[in-house]
Amino acid sequence: MGRSSNHKRHLPSAFTTLSPALFLALTTVGSAQSLEPRAYSPSPIGANFAVIGLSESSGSVLLDPSLPVTNVTARIYGTALAYGHTFAWLGRQALVTTAFPYAWGNLQGQVSQTSTSLRRSGAGDLQARFSVNVLGSPALSPQAFAKEPERFILGTSLTIVAPTGQYDPARLINIGTNRWAFKPELGVSYPWKKFVLDFYAGAWFFADNRNFYPGQATKRQDPLTEVQGHLSYTFKPRLWLAFDSTWYGGGASTVNHVPDNDRQSNSRAGVTLSLPLGRAQSLKTFYSRGVTARSGQEFTSYGMGYQVVWF
Repeated sequence: MGRSSNHKRHLPSAFTTLSPALFLALTTVGSAQSLEPRAYSPSPIGANFAVIGLSESSGSVLLDPSLPVTNVTARIYGTALAYGHTFAWLGRQALVTTAFPYAWGNLQGQVSQTSTSLRRSGAGDLQARFSVNVLGSPALSPQAFAKEPERFILGTSLTIVAPTGQYDPARLINIGTNRWAFKPELGVSYPWKKFVLDFYAGAWFFADNRNFYPGQATKRQDPLTEVQGHLSYTFKPRLWLAFDSTWYGGGASTVNHVPDNDRQSNSRAGVTLSLPLGRAQSLKTFYSRGVTARSGQEFTSYGMGYQVVWF
């Protein structure tokens, strides 16, 4: 069961429940690898927040073994600016966020036994997310929210990635993807004493990239299923630690109808720590690493995000 009805929430606790969704924009190694504890936590309406984040990801890139490319490693840095706002939608609490990422980094590997490396830097694809808590989280003012007990929450969201990032069809490796992507998702949040258990399930759907390397080629990708689980513990209002995990699978692609043999079945685990910095500021740090990987990236990632909230 959730907390008893006589338990009152401290209003400042809402200030750290908004930014986890923005870590989607801070992970430069791929949207399916994001880990977002408390993404559907309740918040008062009328809140605005700004976030600046930094991240680093490094590790190996697993390719089709039939390709003459081996020992591929990468180190990628990312930063993002983001803005979010909570509001009432059909009587429920809703949240919209937008994020503008920038990434830079190096890749190294061997092509036909010859060592080579490349560097990329540029703007990433703009990302936006709309979520609404359909059960357990009515739209409340800050004053009413502070008196409301925590309850079981069922939420849903839609994440959209727009093809605004740096892209050159003459390059096989780019910062931007030159295609739209959409992820509908369902999530539940279950509070119990000082613990919160989160579980999400969704899938990425990708539009075609009709200007893929070396130009005029068409790349298509199957849907990529994703599930996440998080267990967090609140030490005191706005100070909490979460243990995170995710699995994502599918996403096989073709180029001009030729299969790439890149179907994924990967998992990650990590931790997230939220620290209060005054009444309206917080700092969130995260660390994650690949546990299993069939294809794609097997990266270790860490970073932080600084958030300011105002009404």
